This record gives sequence, C-alpha cells and structure tokens, in this order.
Amino acid sequence: MNDRDSRTHQMLVRSRDFLAQCINDFAATGAARKLFSDLQAAITAAEQQSAAHASSIGQARQGTRTRGEARDALQADIDMIYSAARTMGVDGQFPRPALNNDENLLQSAAAYAVNALPLKTQFIAHELPADFLDELAADTISFQAAITEQTNAVGDRISARRELDDALDDGVQAVRRLNGVVRVKYAENAGKLAEWTAASHIERPPRSEKVPTPSPVPPPPPVPPRPAA
Repeated sequence: MNDRDSRTHQMLVRSRDFLAQCINDFAATGAARKLFSDLQAAITAAEQQSAAHASSIGQARQGTRTRGEARDALQADIDMIYSAARTMGVDGQFPRPALNNDENLLQSAAAYAVNALPLKTQFIAHELPADFLDELAADTISFQAAITEQTNAVGDRISARRELDDALDDGVQAVRRLNGVVRVKYAENAGKLAEWTAASHIERPPRSEKVPTPSPVPPPPPVPPRPAA
C-alpha cells in the first residue's frame, strides 16, 4: 500500500474496531450489522490484495531481470553466428536484428536457425561450438518463456492494484453509509459521536516543514580613506 492507501486502511480498521465494541447497540436485523459485515469483508479483501500487489511487484522486477538475462544470452548467440558468417562471406543471409526490439530478436533467431542449418559444418569449422544450433534453440525458448513470465507478472500487479482500489472503495462506501446510521443511533450521545468522528476520519498526510532561508548577511561598510599626513 502507498501512503494514501495506508491512511484509508487505518480509517477502515478504526471504524471496524469502533463498531465491534458497540455492535450490540444496533438492531439484529438492521442496516448497521449488514454494513458492518460489508466493512469487515472490504478490509479482509484489501489486506489480501495488498499482499498480492506487493508480491506481484517483486515478481515483475524479477521477471524483468530474468528477461534481460535471457535477452543477453540470445543476443550473444546471434552475435557469435553473425561474426562467423561474416568471416565466411555469407553474412547477407544473417542480417543483424534491430537493437532494443525483442520481437525482431526472436525473428532473427528463428531465421538464423534455418539459414545456419545447411552451413553447420562450415560454422563448426570456423570455431563455433558443435552444439551452437542447440544452444540457439534453448536460448530462444528461454527468452520466450521469460517474456511470458514477465508479462504475466505485470498483469498480476495491475490486477491486484485494481482489486485493492476496489476493496478500499467498498470499505469507504460502507463507512459513509454507516455514518448516517451511527449518527442517528447516538444522536443523544456526544461522546460516542466524537469517538466515531475520530475513527471514521481519514487523516491527512503530515506537512513537510520548510527550512527557513537565512537572511543574507549585509556586506561590511567600506573603510573610509585615511587623511593625508
């Protein structure tokens, strides 16, 4: 949760705790108890989605690192084959992929695999490893899997964020509806109303204190010239 989420969550928890202490004051089949249940469910959902969101952020970051490592490995395969092809004078069959374009890199890897197969013996004679095509295929699969994993993690993060927002909104709506019921119930109880007002209020973020700018020190007055002797 960010700071705004945390302040909203704290308000929901305070409101829930207030109601938990006095829920028996309200009618057993009345609106207050139904809204209290809605509030509890919203808090539970918000806490679950907050944990899911935090987890998905870590997974997305790890996915980005894994994707970068897989990209580098596949790019190294491409560079190695291209260098040998250039030495062999067949680099026209192995165009370099555009930089920073994963789709082009995958397309180039597929083309390299096809075009290098009939030249495999020559490539090996030019000091490429005997399993260079197997390595190219394995790194292509790893890169594709890393892209899928990162995309899924980002999707999970977006979904968890949306569900967290929805849960907090549900909780706020429950508190707003409870506000009217509570004020009717405790219209003659100033202490309870003050307690509810404090509990159901979302606190403002603390103001940052500005450091005063020191006043400039005036320069010393000029020294008058000494009279001639």
